Amino acid sequence: MCAGSGWKPVAGAPEHGVMRCDCQMRARGAALIAAARIPKRYEHCELSNFTTDFPGADASIALAQISALRFVQEFDPRGGAGMLLVGGIGTGKTHLAVGILKELIAARGSACLFCDYRELLKQIQNSYNDSVKATELQVLRPVFDAEILVLDELGAVKPSEWVWDTVSLILNTRYNDNRTTIITTNFADEPAGGVSKSLSPARAASRDETLGDRIGERMRSRLQEMCRVVKMNGPDFRQKFKSASFG
Repeated sequence: MCAGSGWKPVAGAPEHGVMRCDCQMRARGAALIAAARIPKRYEHCELSNFTTDFPGADASIALAQISALRFVQEFDPRGGAGMLLVGGIGTGKTHLAVGILKELIAARGSACLFCDYRELLKQIQNSYNDSVKATELQVLRPVFDAEILVLDELGAVKPSEWVWDTVSLILNTRYNDNRTTIITTNFADEPAGGVSKSLSPARAASRDETLGDRIGERMRSRLQEMCRVVKMNGPDFRQKFKSASFG
């Protein structure tokens, strides 16, 4: 349509009226998808095929898909609340997060970035090695600047002062810059130290760790300001399908 120029004539417009050709929009979309660094494992993930990958799931999973679709529809490029997807392993949190990224790239041309929490911390630690050319700021700059960031598996690294400081730096920088962040976590969105003061010492010692335990209560509180919390309950679908295939 554009004969390779990148511009196509606009019907009914004054002489020489043109607009960007669809081929340019497709090329830009492909470039943005590549820049988002979505892992190959999740390249197929779309909001439209979510129910295909997670059939017959808990009602909260269906509600989470509705929340994701609404998030895309209501997205404000000037910044706003992100999403905190909370649920067990294999409930589809990462699928939804990637689906949101793809929708925002296709519909709005948003600059997005996918980061695995564990891998990001490794890259930052590696930057302290004199033999590595990348500096800590070079590793973090794309994370700070992305219009929409997916931070996958938040809390998956054993907590330490350094981990807490790094999480604080990332989340506070994006919060202060009014950037949108989508986060997934396997840890319950509960305070550090347990979900109830009525737990006996034995039960408290054996309880599952919470998001507050893993990232610190101050940062968990900050996430309540940054994100809409969406809880996803249900079985591990990866394990369920694996078991079915050997049944």
